[in-house]
Amino acid sequence: MSEGIVYQNKDVEFKMISETFKEKSFAAYGLDLPKIKEVLPTNLPVVFANEMRIDNVFLLEDDSVAIVDYESEDKVSNRIKYVNYIGRFLQRYYQDKKKIPDMRMIVIYTGDVQRAEASFETKCLTLSMEQVFISKLPEEEIYQSIKSKLENNETLSDTELMQLIVLPLAGKGKEAKQQIIENVITLTKQIKDETKQVFVLSGVLVTTDKFIDEKYADNIRRYLSMTKVARLYEEEKQEAVNLARKDERVQIAENLIKADADILMIMQGTGLTREQIEEIRNKMLINK
Repeated sequence: MSEGIVYQNKDVEFKMISETFKEKSFAAYGLDLPKIKEVLPTNLPVVFANEMRIDNVFLLEDDSVAIVDYESEDKVSNRIKYVNYIGRFLQRYYQDKKKIPDMRMIVIYTGDVQRAEASFETKCLTLSMEQVFISKLPEEEIYQSIKSKLENNETLSDTELMQLIVLPLAGKGKEAKQQIIENVITLTKQIKDETKQVFVLSGVLVTTDKFIDEKYADNIRRYLSMTKVARLYEEEKQEAVNLARKDERVQIAENLIKADADILMIMQGTGLTREQIEEIRNKMLINK
């Protein structure tokens, strides 16, 4: 990945996806599920260092949790991976909330897979998966319909936005997927509502993470980093960092004041001005 790309910051990326996926539906993929209530973090406790990360974790409106993974192959090792995902998520969730949520395992297959077993069984457990086969979506029909609407300055529905996100997965093989990705990105840049445009672009980056050309992905991130939406998220994050640093410096100053440290030492240790330190000292006297 290239350096210096604002959008590469995972906190910004997570916030952008979190805000835009809210209240979206999986109906566009043929799944009858509650709408998305919240996007959950994917940084689960590590079990195996070489295990791939989860693509998405969603909290749905019925308070069930949906783990979503995008696959171009149907194989047993994937099912073992899902069991690990679920176990790791339950471990963290139970530690935080002291309860077990209803879990859903959603597998979205690219155009390379026509069918797959919906369950994985051993003597001690049964894993049931809800599957989406992108090969069954009318890819060209969806693409042309959305293209026509954008050319006529019509607003895209949430369903069409969700379809755009997974449309690149319809291709068979990496080259075909890359071509569809580029076609979809070109189309998406015509969306006038920047929030919706960012939603589709960031969504495409997530769904195609395992398949997209890295240099092309960097180009999309550069484009995203220049949008007002991305800059706003970055500014919010920087403000939070600045506040945290300020709070930390104030705490250090308070500790040094309590220890009767010299004013110069406090200034050198915190980077605060004499006036700021005196203000902190006065507040401490008032709150005694």
